[in-house]
Amino acid sequence: MNPIDRIQGFSDELTALRRDLHAHPETGFEEVRTSGIVADLLEKFGCEVHRGVGGTGVVGLLKGRSDNGRRIGLRADMDALPIEEETNLPYRSIIPGKMHACGHDGHTTMLVGAARYLAETRDFDGTAVFIFQPAEEGLGGARAMLKDGLFERFPCDEIYGLHNQPGGQHGQIKLCTGPIMAAADFFDIRIRGRGIHAAQPHRGIDPIIVATGLAQALQSIVSRNTDPLKSIVLSITRIAAGSAYNVIPETAHMAGTVRTFDAEVRKLAGTRIRELAAGFAAAYGAEIEVDLQDVFSVLENAPAQSAAATEVATELLGAENVDPHATPRMGSEDFADMTMRVPGAYVWLGAGPGAGLHNAAYNFNDSIIPIGSAFLARMVERRTAA
Repeated sequence: MNPIDRIQGFSDELTALRRDLHAHPETGFEEVRTSGIVADLLEKFGCEVHRGVGGTGVVGLLKGRSDNGRRIGLRADMDALPIEEETNLPYRSIIPGKMHACGHDGHTTMLVGAARYLAETRDFDGTAVFIFQPAEEGLGGARAMLKDGLFERFPCDEIYGLHNQPGGQHGQIKLCTGPIMAAADFFDIRIRGRGIHAAQPHRGIDPIIVATGLAQALQSIVSRNTDPLKSIVLSITRIAAGSAYNVIPETAHMAGTVRTFDAEVRKLAGTRIRELAAGFAAAYGAEIEVDLQDVFSVLENAPAQSAAATEVATELLGAENVDPHATPRMGSEDFADMTMRVPGAYVWLGAGPGAGLHNAAYNFNDSIIPIGSAFLARMVERRTAA
């Protein structure tokens, strides 16, 4: 029996869970309610449950019909984003300024669905390791779980994860072997000038002029310093300064991200950001402080696990609904830190038309929950038999 069919039988319960999580979003390392619900459900299914892994993470262990020593990890992220939701959904967020705008409520629900299916059927050998991770959105949740001994305490031979893809063909699974998502560094640039009355700019040092000039110069890292055959995206996502019409402020703050696949390009970008900032500080007589944070590593799909994921997806959905040669993306995912320790694969699951990720109008498509749950569950059934 295709697991999608069986999971469809309790899909109404999964949808209700997903919508409850959506209405009660919790941002990174604050997922107390969410992780509590997950842990309680895993215990109800008969799993051995470990709470508080890496802060608010949860790990569930489920043994199959026999123990052949194989241990397959499945991972879902639980955190929401600091976004004010702009939908009129009946289950819209009730928490001001917080929203599940990336579908982690759906990913959590899919993994709960996979756990329930595997607990009811036990048609696998070895052990399924369900990993519910906090703080994926740039706060280091994967690294926190690893620091807390994730794979020492709960060893895995392989690990798998997925992400919904708004705009992707409904129900289609995409992946590729090798690098699939980029590394990311976050940067903060703090500029200190000299505040003055707006009518006397010659007596001050305008940090806004410095910031806007530096913002344009930083793009030369992409266009003039990097080999054009190597991918890099530098995005400035915040410029903040000033509070009055007639005051040139004392300070300005810029922030953004650099995304790359190549270690040398990543190093070059960091060096050039600091060099350009130093040059602008000297040219304008300002003080500039640069803070660079290594937030995400390159996510790489291992060859054997990519092939296994492709095989399972094809079995469930048909070859016409599987693309094993998808183009890598410049987005980032801290599942990368787990696959640096354990071989694994990460796939995208098409959700059909809708607002994009990290958009205030985003809405997860509940109809893909059984597909995602079935894919994760089948990975355990097939790979524990390997």
